[in-house]
Amino acid sequence: MSARTITARPLDATAFAPFGDIIDIRPQPDKIINQGKCARYHDLAGLDFTKGGKAGISLFDAEARSFPYRLELMERHPLGSQAFLPLHEQPFLVIVAEDNNGKPGQTQAFITPPSVGINYHRNIWHGVLTPLSAPGLFAVVDRIGGGKNLEEFWFEEEIIIEKDR
Repeated sequence: MSARTITARPLDATAFAPFGDIIDIRPQPDKIINQGKCARYHDLAGLDFTKGGKAGISLFDAEARSFPYRLELMERHPLGSQAFLPLHEQPFLVIVAEDNNGKPGQTQAFITPPSVGINYHRNIWHGVLTPLSAPGLFAVVDRIGGGKNLEEFWFEEEIIIEKDR
């Protein structure tokens, strides 16, 4: 069996838009607060939770991964969006896919700049949390509540993700 290879490229707002939001500062803050000592960048991600759930904040402590990365599974959350805010200054790998009749379709991979977070839209297929070169601590904002909010898809074919050169 031959492996399918995907090249991870730098995170780009236009290419990532169908899958979620990039959480980063903009050239200009929305307002200056705290006696002029703090720039506020307001409402950077569209949190989306179905009825019966609420926003919760969790901490995830993930082991570092490296290239080439073997993609074995993807997951999605049909009841709520999921935001990852790194509490470290290393990039991480973001893997997303369109839906293709209930399973991941065209897969894309991105590498975030250091300290930049992302928010997956509800029901978007994505890879597991994948910090690069160092362990990663993340604040995660997602749906807390009843219902089945996790679907996993395990690949039968080998998929290798390489870093863009």
